[in-house]
Amino acid sequence: MFPARVKAILGPTNTGKTHLAITRLLAHASGIIGFPLRLLARENYDRMVAAKGERYVALITGEEKIVPPEAKWFACTVEAMPLDRQAEFVAVDEIQLCADPDRGHIFTDRLLNARGLVETMFLGAETIRPLLQRLVPQAEIETRPRLSQLSYAGPAKLTRLPPRSAVVAFSASEVYAIAEAIRRRRGGCAVVMGRLSPRTRNAQVALYQNREVDFLVATDAIGMGLNMDVDHVAFASLQKFDGHRPRMLTPQEAAQIAGRAGRGMRDGSFGVTADCPPLPDEMVEKIETHHFEPLQTLAWRNSDLDTTSIDALLDSLALAPNQPGLARGNDATDHITLEALSRDQDVRKLATSRARVRLLWEACQIPDFRKLADDSHTKFAAKIFTHLVQDGALPSDWVASQIAQLGNIEGDLDTLMSRLSAIRVWTYVAARADWVRDATRFQSEARAAEDAVSDALHERLTARFVDRRAAHLIRRLDETEEELLSAVNRKGEVVVEGHPVGHVSGFVFEPDASAANEDERKLVLRAARRALVGEMPRRVTALEAAKDEEFALTPTHRITWEGAEIARLKPGPTPDKPQVDVLQSEFLDGAQRERVRAKLAAWLEALIAREFAPLTVVEEKAAEDNTLRGPAFRLREYLGLVPGGTEAEVNPELRQKLKAIGIRAGRFALYLPEVLKPRPMALRAQLWALKAECIVPTLPGGGLVSIQQPEGWPRGFAATMGWVQAGPVLLRLDVAERVAGELGHLTRRAPAMLPLDVASRLGVKADALPAVLNALGFRLLPAEPLAEDAFGPPAPAMVGTRREEHHRGARPRHQQRPQRGAGRPQQPTAAPQDGTPAESGAAGEAGATGETGAEATPARPDQRPPRRDGQRHQGKPSRGPREGGRAPRPQEGQPAEAREGNRPPREGRPEFRQGDRPRGPRDDRPRGNRPFDKREGRDNRGNEGRTYSFDTPKPAQSADPDSPFAVLAKLKLNKG
Repeated sequence: MFPARVKAILGPTNTGKTHLAITRLLAHASGIIGFPLRLLARENYDRMVAAKGERYVALITGEEKIVPPEAKWFACTVEAMPLDRQAEFVAVDEIQLCADPDRGHIFTDRLLNARGLVETMFLGAETIRPLLQRLVPQAEIETRPRLSQLSYAGPAKLTRLPPRSAVVAFSASEVYAIAEAIRRRRGGCAVVMGRLSPRTRNAQVALYQNREVDFLVATDAIGMGLNMDVDHVAFASLQKFDGHRPRMLTPQEAAQIAGRAGRGMRDGSFGVTADCPPLPDEMVEKIETHHFEPLQTLAWRNSDLDTTSIDALLDSLALAPNQPGLARGNDATDHITLEALSRDQDVRKLATSRARVRLLWEACQIPDFRKLADDSHTKFAAKIFTHLVQDGALPSDWVASQIAQLGNIEGDLDTLMSRLSAIRVWTYVAARADWVRDATRFQSEARAAEDAVSDALHERLTARFVDRRAAHLIRRLDETEEELLSAVNRKGEVVVEGHPVGHVSGFVFEPDASAANEDERKLVLRAARRALVGEMPRRVTALEAAKDEEFALTPTHRITWEGAEIARLKPGPTPDKPQVDVLQSEFLDGAQRERVRAKLAAWLEALIAREFAPLTVVEEKAAEDNTLRGPAFRLREYLGLVPGGTEAEVNPELRQKLKAIGIRAGRFALYLPEVLKPRPMALRAQLWALKAECIVPTLPGGGLVSIQQPEGWPRGFAATMGWVQAGPVLLRLDVAERVAGELGHLTRRAPAMLPLDVASRLGVKADALPAVLNALGFRLLPAEPLAEDAFGPPAPAMVGTRREEHHRGARPRHQQRPQRGAGRPQQPTAAPQDGTPAESGAAGEAGATGETGAEATPARPDQRPPRRDGQRHQGKPSRGPREGGRAPRPQEGQPAEAREGNRPPREGRPEFRQGDRPRGPRDDRPRGNRPFDKREGRDNRGNEGRTYSFDTPKPAQSADPDSPFAVLAKLKLNKG
């Protein structure tokens, strides 16, 4: 019989060592190969199954055991290699891990003790050659060169990394941060970490291998034999935590990771990225030439254990090696767990025989995948041992409930990863057929739970770190110069290569909402530009042919077309000539912008001309009479409504002329009734707000007669929009003019009976009517109670004209001149009775003269109050007798002053007779009827701030105290 052949295949990565070992394994009648990671074992198991079939291939790891009855070839983790099974071929991959202080003793044991009946093969790095020759002198050593070149590319930003790159970090937080950055800038990446299950890892690698993404972010787990199409490896850090302390990577470790770049005969490169400093020149040279310092010692732990007692077992684990080149490594997790349980008296009482000590040691060897850094794993091992000793097996209910609980797929990435680690522990336990009564059932349930959580974890990773659309577009844009398949559908959605990338609103492209950052928007815009180059000229042509109904104005002074904003309004030289400014769009050139502007300007001009057509008609009629041109021009300035009373400027003759051409010169405004309609008024509000540089306030609905003061209306807006401030409410201008004119006609000589329908016509409640009438220039006079012996209904309420100390258009008191007949005593009107409102509004002073307005109508005869004996009119009678008339005669039994209802004149206050119009300065009108003075910056109440006005009225001119009229007035006052 020939001696077994021992061979070592050494060399850097990408030398084909693993491929050679699998080939030799399958060439023998039976074989076992051990890998450093469960991921690698699973990957090569699939390759072996593809070559030999599931009936003859087995998989043994800590968590999985797939062992068909006819199994001949075994793929295992190094720890799970079944050394008690005879096989023709035995191989161990990554044998240089014998030097690892934590797991190295397992590899060293396989190096010294694992042998195949025909052939044994060790695969690893060249650094183990001296020690391997010393410890296994009979081994044949073959060095294999790397199949491709590996070169250093230097630092590179994440945005500059070439496609098919792998970025390596050494913590979950770093992996997540880098993966998120790559998703934002490059479309997405796959994620590979040692904590992932094989199912999740394979699904993530498939994303990369199938070129759904061009980038991979991983921990150093990819350094152990994972074969992928990686062209460049970029280190995001050079420091790792090895389970005990943070430390720098050794050149050999860096080379193991960097060697994943390049595959077969394709060269690879490595470098650094993110915040990682450049690699030292010495390290770069070692990686490129594959020359590293040889290993000095290998980790070793005694495998011939004494299980007579716990203390004997601990002593045998603490034995020192008896060969040079071997040294004790760090205490492994199982050793640490055993030491902790040796101090538990309950455990010591149960471990009373070799079998129980051996069982305790097996419980301590349960892998601590959770790594919670507390005593939870120690307690778990003790509970397992206690159940096995006392019950002979683990309680089925406990095992089932724990596995079911861990099968929950809800939670974030960290929660799912922690749950997956716990499932791996229970998968290891369920794989022990001698520990559970129904091993097959629990293995199936644990695998199902792991698969469910693995799939959920893969979905979470993909959803968070992969944007398939962006990744596909980047690849297509980078790989081809051909025109991409792109289109814009009827809804304005832009589709490129089958992926919706955004939509067109007017002439502006808006990226899809999923493009949450600037980098993604640039990418989407780059992909959509080719489709939009041909779409925008078509849209310009469609806009030029659009009907007027397709355009609209917004409260923010934007012009919309088909619901999309395309231009904005800017104040022009006059209110009725605003300018149009087309919104910026990188897809419109200068000529196209001008075509759009010209179309919108023509539409806006036609809109203004159509809505304010009555203004044009009035101007044409006023051109025939010079006296009408001024008011018509003012109406054009104010777009059909000039706030403020007109009695001081418009005489009756001119008022009739204005009325003949459609202009109303009323108590509260000069206006055209047609502009009070909803559509012209809405356009007026738009143009007023544009000049005031504010958002268009909301107008009340049509048909309303009175409203409460709306919140948010700027000062002066109500009067500008045709609403008269009347006490607590705003009255529509035409209604206020009509009612005030009728009441003024009724009370032109004396108080009259209040019409019954005044409140309903004004749209106010009865309790608010006195204040409203007072604001309009009238006062409500309650009927006087009848005497006790009187019969019949009580007298109706009366209404009279309200007098003010300063009448509209009157001079200040010190400039008033005496009236004719001042020498003879006159009786002023009696003071208002209690309860008569004393407040006055802007519109109220406009009606103080008692003259009829533009809409005044003659009073009906039945509206005159009946005269009764012993009854007098309540309130303030008319100002006095007509010009040339005689004062009323006193009634018997009453003082002259009381019978006339008048009061003695105040000292120094001249009285005006009926028909004598004060000749005060033009702008001594009541404040509420004065236009806004921009130079003073105050509204009609004296408040400062922005208001609505187009022009700057001339300041009021005071009377000259040296004029002949002033001197004459002083003489008459002194004579009186």
